[in-house]
Amino acid sequence: MSTTMTRGQVADASGVTSETVRYYEERGLIPPPRRSPSGYRLYGPAYVERIRFVKRAQELGFTLSEAGGLLEVGLDAPEGGCGDVRAEALAKLADVEEKLRDLASIRDALRALADACPGAGPRSACPILDTLRGA
Repeated sequence: MSTTMTRGQVADASGVTSETVRYYEERGLIPPPRRSPSGYRLYGPAYVERIRFVKRAQELGFTLSEAGGLLEVGLDAPEGGCGDVRAEALAKLADVEEKLRDLASIRDALRALADACPGAGPRSACPILDTLRGA
């Protein structure tokens, strides 16, 4: 990998689109790159690492804002400690566990509705429709 890359090259190396690189720059997830004398943006290898970091964070369920927070307490913190990063991960884990509980509740309610429905007969006697209508 060369020491400087264009937006398209850094996008390819990062596995994202050029628009994603631009968007991350607008959102402050990557710093503005230096420019060539002719005005082209020049990105270094650190941009690839940073973009990949954000994408991996998203794959783990972190929002872009949360990924930015991870960058702040992790990669960007001069005295960054593992404890701050762990706290962010634990907070995300708590969110995921809450969502799983909500989904389990929805699953159970849907299962009960499906089990209560005979699957035949008029719509006016459908327990699923009755529940959705609030009857």
